[in-house]
Amino acid sequence: MGIGLIGLALAVCLSAMGSGAGIGAAAVAAVGTWKKCYANGKPAPFMLIAFTGAPLTQTIYGFLLMNFISSALSNGLNQLLAMFIGMFGGLAIGLSAFFQGRCAAAACDALGETGKGTSNYLIVIGIIETVALFTLVFSLLLLNSAS
Repeated sequence: MGIGLIGLALAVCLSAMGSGAGIGAAAVAAVGTWKKCYANGKPAPFMLIAFTGAPLTQTIYGFLLMNFISSALSNGLNQLLAMFIGMFGGLAIGLSAFFQGRCAAAACDALGETGKGTSNYLIVIGIIETVALFTLVFSLLLLNSAS
């Protein structure tokens, strides 16, 4: 067993930890927003579900990164490089998910209070998602050039 396998675990675990933390932050805000809406007799926006679930995709990116690293290891990728790509790639993807969840939490609060700005909030959440996608793509390019 090589240390490259640690990179596989780190890629998916760090991504999933960020997703969990981001979803947790957004979910708390969504529940609080719905409570305020119900207490004030306002309709509770269903869109908060989309905000809450946004950081989940980074777990998928971490899983994909894990598979890409595994494939590269099969093609002779250096074990240490595999570990570092998994560690830093997973960390970048996980941080993207964490901050996406924090942004989604603010979006929940703002949408619940004003009932406006849904598309703006989704755009900002999507921009944060792009960091995770870039990390995945750039990691894949690095893996392809190194193996």
